[in-house]
Order: sequence, then C-alpha cells, then structure tokens
Amino acid sequence: MRILVVNGSPKGDDSITVHTAKYLEALHREHEFRYLPAAQRIRSYEKDFGPAAAALEWADLILFFYPVYTFIVPFQLHRFIELIWENDVDISGRFASQLSTSKHFYDVTAHRFMEENCLDLGLRVIRGLSADMEDLLCDKGRHEAEMFFDQLMFSCSNGLAEQRSPSQVEARHTVSMPPIRQVPKKEGKEVVIVCSYTDDDRVLIDMIAGFRAMLPYGSHVVNLRRFPFQGGCLGCFGCAVTGSCVYKDGFESLLRNDIQKSDAIVYAFTISCHYAHSSFKCYDDRQFCNGHRTVTHGTPVGYIISGDYGKEANLRMILEARSEVGGNYLAGIATDEDDAASSVKALALGLEFAMERHLSRPANFYGVGGMKIFRDLIYVMRGLMKADHRFYRKNGLYDFPQRERKRILQMQLVGTLVAIPAVQRKLKGRLSGYIVAPYEKVVAEAEKIADVKSSQATATSE
Repeated sequence: MRILVVNGSPKGDDSITVHTAKYLEALHREHEFRYLPAAQRIRSYEKDFGPAAAALEWADLILFFYPVYTFIVPFQLHRFIELIWENDVDISGRFASQLSTSKHFYDVTAHRFMEENCLDLGLRVIRGLSADMEDLLCDKGRHEAEMFFDQLMFSCSNGLAEQRSPSQVEARHTVSMPPIRQVPKKEGKEVVIVCSYTDDDRVLIDMIAGFRAMLPYGSHVVNLRRFPFQGGCLGCFGCAVTGSCVYKDGFESLLRNDIQKSDAIVYAFTISCHYAHSSFKCYDDRQFCNGHRTVTHGTPVGYIISGDYGKEANLRMILEARSEVGGNYLAGIATDEDDAASSVKALALGLEFAMERHLSRPANFYGVGGMKIFRDLIYVMRGLMKADHRFYRKNGLYDFPQRERKRILQMQLVGTLVAIPAVQRKLKGRLSGYIVAPYEKVVAEAEKIADVKSSQATATSE
C-alpha cells in the first residue's frame, strides 16, 4: 500500500510524533511510505502547492501525524487543510487516519477536528491513535502503535471506514442583520474584540458593529488577518527558557499590553474548516509564550460567530473547554443562525453584567480535568518550565498529595466506626442526615440573613 505521512509538526524530522511513523515503517517494509513535511514547509506550499498535491494524489492511505496544540492541530496543519481546498485538490475516496502525541489534553477535540475535515474532503476515515508523548519509549506504547497499524491495514483491506460525500457538506449559513442604534457609553472599562475577517465577511462585520453599538463600554478591534505574523508556534520551547518568543513580530507586545490587559475579551470569526480561519489558530498557538499559565483568569469572555454553530458539536466543546481551563467567565455566544440582532444584544448585556459583577463559576469537568493534566505535566517538567512552575506553586495549583488532612482523618474515623456492627445498626437510615447537616447549617444562616434584610427593608419603607 502507498502510505503518505503528512507531518503536521513544525519540528519536521525532529518531531516526536513522526518517529512513530518511522517505527511503523521499519516494521512494515511491505508498504511504501513517503513523508510530506506539511507544517515545516507551509510557507513554500502557500506559494506552490503542486508538490503537496502530487503527493496526496499518489497515496492510497493518508496518515496525518501531529502534536496537539491548543485543543486541535498546529496552525501549520490547519493552514495545510485550507490549501487543499484553495487548490481544488481531489483526494476523495482515499483512506485517511491520524496519530497524535500529547499529554492527552483535549486530544479528543483535535481528533474530531481532523475527522470532520477529512470527511468533508471525501476521505474514508479510520479511527486514529492518540498516544502519549513518551509511548514510543516503552514496550506497552510500541505494542499499542503496532496494534493500531494492524487494525488500520485490516480496515483498509475490508473497506471498514467512515465516509461522506463532499456534496453533503452544507454551505455556510448567513443571515443579514439590521443597523443598530448606538447606546451611551460608560467610562472606566474597555473590551477588546479579537477577530479574523476579510471585507467579504459582511455578516460577521455587521455583527461586530452591532455588538459594539449595543455594548455600553468602549471597545476596539484587533483583526488577526492584518497582523504581520512571522509564523506559527515552532514548539521550540525557547519561551520556556527565556520567557520570550523567538519571533520578534510584535505579537507578544500586542498580547500582553493590549489583549490581556482588557477588561473583557470577545472573539469573533466565521466558521471555517470546523473552526476559524487559520490566522486564529496561529493566534492560539503563539500564546504558548504564556506557557501553561492562566494569565487572564477571571476575565469575562464572549464569542461572535457567523455560521452554523449549532451543528458544530466539537467547536462548541472547544469554546466551552477553553473558557473553563482558562478560568474565564463565558458571558455568551452570539450567532447569526436565527435572529442575529437579538443574539448580539444578549451577548452585550451578558458581558456588561459579568464585567460589573465580576462573575465567576466553579469549573466543570473540562476545567478541572484539564488543569489536573497541566498540574502533573508542569510538576514533572518544572526543571524546564520554570515560569510555569513558579506560577503553579504561587497559586496553590499543586494540590497533591491531598492537603485536606482534617477531612481525610474524619473519613478514616467514620470508616472505622461504620465497620462496627453496633454502629451500623445505630446509623441505619441516618447516615445521609449526618452528611447533610453542615449544608443545612449554611442554608439556615442564609435564611437568617434574608430575614434581617427583609426587616430592614420594611423599616425603611415605613
């Protein structure tokens, strides 16, 4: 079988991920492997996509290998997918799969992103492998890679793949929006709108204008399409050592002195390739100069999205998870699926309320689980990720071993007592009451406070 490995890592041959492909090639000389350095040569392919197109058309099986960067694939691989569409390359009917390496931080959203785009291209998709960065170094990891390849070959031989005709890909949904009257502005707060659009994105432009008109605070726009990015994140870890990105294109200054210092952040884009334009992904990845530090924790965020957002389950998960992991209050998401004007107004009101009340909410599974992955990663790599380590230690994010010693001792005592038959008989049917007693006390205190406030209000009215 002719197998094309599309290397989505900006590190090229120095990628951890692509070494799994080389390992599999060494074990399976009966197949012909070729490697396409899609990420490393992305600027070259933007000028001439011919060599990449020829390689894609040659393959029977296309394997996308990549590290997971900020919830999905690296910017360079995202841009490569756009170039396939822009150059009208027909690769429909071929088999496709993927292999990623990460610490399993939202590898599920990365894989789903690739699956959706492969299906749009008419490829016959076979489930990929999500490996740990160090899996290839252990017997278990190598064995799992071998099993993945065996299953992959079996699926190709028997046609066991998911496929969808490109004709089923629906056109982008657009709804025009009427002009909006400007509301009076308050002083003291500023909202930054980070967006990605061209002059052709009229619906998105109108939605942004409507939002700015309805928002009772000042705002300014940063259009990523116009920012002079020198390139996407290289994964070089230079910023982990020096604290500064190797690129000197002004992005760090924009990020730290403008975007991160705003009182709220609104992201605006038109859905493209099941996410946003690749310039938005470049923005995502370049924020690695922050390391894994939640530097905008507590800052409210919102989204303005043009397109069929309701049909993009993976995108919805990414946006919610991004807010949860970053500790940002998600004030709302405005779309043009139905009534764009009402949706934009709801976002403006919700963001205003969140800013003035400094709203917060407890993290859900997305936030708690994601932070625990980072916590373990930073602790192990603290010798290299020194700035991250200081941040995690200062903010009490290293919560292992468990610090709730009093609670642990209480549970040990309760566990010992309930193991005694006599105590079991006494507690029968009552244990829930003992557990809930502290919570009942909190409710009782709240009722007392409410009664006092009610009495004070009555006295004032009289």
